[in-house]
Amino acid sequence: MGQIHYEEIQASSALNHVSNMGFRWSLNPYRGCVNECHYCFARRFHSLFDLDPGSDFASVVMVKANLPELLRRELSRVSWRHEMVAIGTATDPYQSIEGKYNLTRRCLEVFADFYTPIGLVTKGTMAVRDADVLAELSSRAGCTVCFSVTTLDRDIWSRLEPGTPPPRQRLKAMERLVARGVNAGVLLAPVVPGITDDRANLEEVAKEAASHGARFLGSNVLYLKQGTKEHFLEFLEQSYPNLTEAYRNIYPASYAPRKLQDRVRLRVQEFKVKYGLEDMGVARKAGVPAYGQKTLSLAP
Repeated sequence: MGQIHYEEIQASSALNHVSNMGFRWSLNPYRGCVNECHYCFARRFHSLFDLDPGSDFASVVMVKANLPELLRRELSRVSWRHEMVAIGTATDPYQSIEGKYNLTRRCLEVFADFYTPIGLVTKGTMAVRDADVLAELSSRAGCTVCFSVTTLDRDIWSRLEPGTPPPRQRLKAMERLVARGVNAGVLLAPVVPGITDDRANLEEVAKEAASHGARFLGSNVLYLKQGTKEHFLEFLEQSYPNLTEAYRNIYPASYAPRKLQDRVRLRVQEFKVKYGLEDMGVARKAGVPAYGQKTLSLAP
């Protein structure tokens, strides 16, 4: 990845109303993401701004500079019912630029002030910085933090998501939040067919999640919608060329075949039982999103 261009913008609203997702409101402090995950479903949204979902997604990041002030105004309305808000539905709220702008932290402080529960998804270890406000939110209104971990294999990790913190560092960050009383756990997501869906990889993530004190483990299989799909197929051509044709067959539409999803679900459930991991129900109630799917693919 080359030089990153950050552009401050003035958002017109803080909360986004969503439907058919298990939650009604979302918030994203940034648009674009330096994590550079090749599978990210949010890549396709960059095309709405005449930007390339491939090269521009990780190199052009828009910063919603006025977001905390907007959020405070919106939560002050008499009509606000203190519903759960999902954070990080499109881009990581703890990508590196957060260290400069503190938009995520400032928004969390607003949610705490207005007793509004949140569910947050991240690959960022910077979440530990906000352990104090996340713990306060947990006691005041409810707070679920999901750390996305696809694999612990360093080679696969560096190919799939080259701009992210190492997976084991994420697990340590999660452990520190749990120690502060935050409901934090792992999303084994997305499970990437042919790359991270083997038993050994799924079990290793489940085992290490449990050993680091995860409060839950959830999973879902890769979702490829137009916009992201084209970029991911280009990535496969370069990194896993033997899988390209199989992916064209597996993903004629956005979702993997039900048989494949069921196989992953049963494997993950097996390891949840084996390692004593709590069901994902707590996070499901919080409406935590997972890479563009309508709901998390959860074991019953």
